[in-house]
Amino acid sequence: MVTTILDGLNEEQRLAVTATEGYIRVIAGAGSGKTKALTNRFAYLVNELGISTANILCVTFTNKAANEMKKRIRNMIGDNDTGYINTFHGFCVQVLKEDIHAIHYPKNFLIIDTEDVNTILHGIFEDMGLNSKNYTFTTITNMITFRKCKESYINDILDTNNDELKNKFIHAKSQEDEIFYRYLYEQKKCYALDFDDLINFALHIFEKHEDIRTKWQHKLEYIMVDEFQDVSARQYKLAKILSDYHHNLFIVGDPDQTIYSWRGAKVEYILNFDKEYPSSQTILMNKNYRSTPNIIQVSNSLIQKNKKRIEKSLIPMSEKEIPVIYHHAKTTQLEAEWIAGQIKVLQESGKSLRSIAILYRSHFVSRSFEEVFIKEKIQYTIYSGIEFYKRKEIKDVLCYLRMIAYADDISFTRTVNLPKRNIGEKRIAFLKEYTNHHDCSLYQALNDTISDDMFKKTQAKAFIALIDKYKPLYEEMKLSELLTGVLNDSGYEALLRTNGEQERLDNLAELKQSIFEYENSAGEECSLLDYLDRISLYTNLDQKETVDTVQMMTIHTAKGLEFPYVFVCGLNEGIFPTQHIDTLDKMEEERRLAYVAYTRAENALFLSDAEGINYDGSYRYPSRFIFNVDKAYLNYTVELEDRFTYEATSYIDQNEIKLNNSNQVLKVNDQIKHAVFGTGKILEVIKDTSSYVIKFDSMETTRNISFKIRLEFLGNS
Repeated sequence: MVTTILDGLNEEQRLAVTATEGYIRVIAGAGSGKTKALTNRFAYLVNELGISTANILCVTFTNKAANEMKKRIRNMIGDNDTGYINTFHGFCVQVLKEDIHAIHYPKNFLIIDTEDVNTILHGIFEDMGLNSKNYTFTTITNMITFRKCKESYINDILDTNNDELKNKFIHAKSQEDEIFYRYLYEQKKCYALDFDDLINFALHIFEKHEDIRTKWQHKLEYIMVDEFQDVSARQYKLAKILSDYHHNLFIVGDPDQTIYSWRGAKVEYILNFDKEYPSSQTILMNKNYRSTPNIIQVSNSLIQKNKKRIEKSLIPMSEKEIPVIYHHAKTTQLEAEWIAGQIKVLQESGKSLRSIAILYRSHFVSRSFEEVFIKEKIQYTIYSGIEFYKRKEIKDVLCYLRMIAYADDISFTRTVNLPKRNIGEKRIAFLKEYTNHHDCSLYQALNDTISDDMFKKTQAKAFIALIDKYKPLYEEMKLSELLTGVLNDSGYEALLRTNGEQERLDNLAELKQSIFEYENSAGEECSLLDYLDRISLYTNLDQKETVDTVQMMTIHTAKGLEFPYVFVCGLNEGIFPTQHIDTLDKMEEERRLAYVAYTRAENALFLSDAEGINYDGSYRYPSRFIFNVDKAYLNYTVELEDRFTYEATSYIDQNEIKLNNSNQVLKVNDQIKHAVFGTGKILEVIKDTSSYVIKFDSMETTRNISFKIRLEFLGNS
């Protein structure tokens, strides 16, 4: 059986499978077969070493990955009992089901999801008379998560009864305190745990109850953690506690694919694993079985620009020689048309649409591609998102425009209480009753009954004033001006900003961009009615359900997937990398995201960008993730003009200087050590040139040293 488990493994994979004892870090590059190494290691422990599945914990990050791993392992060990193969949250549920009685909670505690949390918050907001102008559900859930990370809240729940918790929010010193304690009160009433609680309660039990901690430590003889580059502080702490008896912790990950810092992931946990555990062994798996040599060259060239990483280069095992294509288009329309043309070439050569993926940084980028694909009859499916013109915020705004042109009931129902104008179900029912008796539209009904007491405490008059303001003007206005006016006067864009809904704001910016492009191309037919007719072709189109479709998704969604043919589009400064990057660390993560995108491709990789003006007036330059790649590794379909390249690289260089400034932490009088010049003292910090003036002990005169150079901090004099 051992020959079967080890058959087909390369030297590094075999080492990872058979190195069973101690702290082991596997740095597994993209496409290097880490899942195979993990599953074979599990089977090796069971079939060859005789370890019971009940004594092995294997943690991965998604239920889908855990289920796939279970299926593979069942086939290898011939047993349906695979023990603890879970997500972190799933494992903690098992711990709590067994041991939550230690904190006097019932075994049948309630697990609440995001929708349940929002329902609780909705009730709290009503009780406190709050609305989105005060707080949003997103900001409140973030606040609750942040406070729960402190863990002391568990004592508030466990050491107080419901009346005492109630007293805490009644006498709260701030609104945030009141919301927080009201939330804990609602949870405590029904013994409900949210996702944050699952790990926090498990950690609390392990830390406060030595007998339970010891039981689980003794039970779990071997612990394996997949995607270790994505662990958060609490997940890291959990793995550390559980492995503290047998000292068998096996971690697998790739620091070059850390793309979830916004979820709490810290790349330092995998980078510094050997410092935390000096006796640990590191195994490097860098043979790539997925991609062609040219794709690997491009990916290696890109990621080597990052500083915070473990030095490694992927080694391609494939021998196919297919060039990586880079296409620079004059407009987003032409970029989409070029990609559509390439897809048709692939189709004509016998390739299926489902073998093709289009990846982008943000969902709004898909808009121009959807329009072209519909026109060219290329079937597509959007994953983890919906078609551009069917997205809520786009439909909301289009309905506002439709209200101005048509004042139809569908648009009225969608917009009259968005943002909130206190025109809820009761008042809508009143208007519908009126329309039934007077055979008129809902908008006309509102006009006719606006003086009724029913609408005294509403903003119904403001809504009518908004529509009536633009009805006589829209035919003479530019579409872009009309859109801006409606967004401002309705308060809709302000609502999204208040709620911090950046992705929806990005989609609105793309809608503005599409209208701007439409104005420049439609000529005399550039009217609101013509535009709405044109858009209705997209909003009313039902994509046929078919297996053979181009797959369109964000890069975050594509993580862990692979496709024969990959198009990475929208490679523009301000789009990818996104304009929201303000530190070097964030830029490195953005570059890792590009690396993840490039390494999804098996046979062929196509990169593209488009010129143009963003709605905020900035120019669309090619992304630094094009220029970061050695030009020899890319086949440019068109040569960029020298002047254009100079402008683009100058823009990027200036941005890098700003990022370096934001990263600068040393100050005047700091004692430092330079790798070549030795020790010295900072006399001046010059932010304009991103440099330090340093007097080195070994030199008579000062030197200007760039922020980019790593200096070791020795102290402050």
